[in-house]
Amino acid sequence: MRKCYALKALCALFLLVTAQKASAQQDVGSLFVSGPADATKLINAYFDPLYKGLGLGLTDGWTNTAKSKGFLKFDVRVSASASFVPQSGRSYDVNTLGLGNIKPAPGASSIGPTAFGDDHEGGKMQIYTSSGIPTGKFFNLPQGVGFHVVPAAQIQATLGLPKNIDITLRAMPKIKLGSDLGSLSMIGFGAKVELLPLFMGSTAEKLFPVDVAIAGGFTQYKYDLPLDINNTGNSNQRIDAKFNGVNFDAIVSKQILFFTPFASVGYQTSNTNLKALGTYQFTDGGTNATYVDPVSVKQTDIDGVRGSLGFQLKFGFFKFYTSYTQAKYSVVNAGFGFGIGK
Repeated sequence: MRKCYALKALCALFLLVTAQKASAQQDVGSLFVSGPADATKLINAYFDPLYKGLGLGLTDGWTNTAKSKGFLKFDVRVSASASFVPQSGRSYDVNTLGLGNIKPAPGASSIGPTAFGDDHEGGKMQIYTSSGIPTGKFFNLPQGVGFHVVPAAQIQATLGLPKNIDITLRAMPKIKLGSDLGSLSMIGFGAKVELLPLFMGSTAEKLFPVDVAIAGGFTQYKYDLPLDINNTGNSNQRIDAKFNGVNFDAIVSKQILFFTPFASVGYQTSNTNLKALGTYQFTDGGTNATYVDPVSVKQTDIDGVRGSLGFQLKFGFFKFYTSYTQAKYSVVNAGFGFGIGK
């Protein structure tokens, strides 16, 4: 059975932070012979929790306090998020996908685990022609990785500006994950405005016991992977994927010596734009099939409100952060950083 490099490509996104190898096995030739439309629907169903979990991680971990930094004061932080996939996101039913040329084999289950489902293969599928005639081709739905947490990493630097404004840059240069795992990069921009001093000046701290701010951010992961599936010369096979996340939050916090608890409520949205590009040729029963740019996924994965609770601990230059967010999935974030000034 051949390796499904399209599936392995997306798994590499969380390999970066888990350092665990996870690959799904599948007969790619059979999938593509069944038609790009069915292949896209199956890939979409399999990776649905990855899309959602990664989208939540993209918008998480921007800040853990409403207090803005002083002018030209800065900090650098590294954190990681874990999005917990609920039971409903750990499997899918092919009978609900609207497939054209793929059906469960007689007597076989129609259920398959998602990428973050159980570590076993799904039901046995049979491929049909467009006229409904069985081709004699079978394959099993790919197995999950066996755990139900989608990780994401955040690397960022924050600088204080006048008027109680912070700006934040998230960046990770293109990193090659290995000869057969492609490359990953990240870029993001954010800003936070502390409101009470903006409107009330220096008297705000005396009149109100808490700090209040609004914040927003944009983050993008980019992933590229060369493919070699029944390859021919100049086929230019590759995966090109972009995962974007945008968030807006209202934050309340209170510094108590070295301990700063916070709460926030906000809106978040994320989208996936993934393509399998290039030329792919397969042979089925003596019939040649050629597909150009066969898979395209462009969709909104997360779109709704979220609420967070967390705290920051500060010991001199060093800071520790953690938070819990309730959204489409439950998300836990933790990290550390260092910086100069409040």
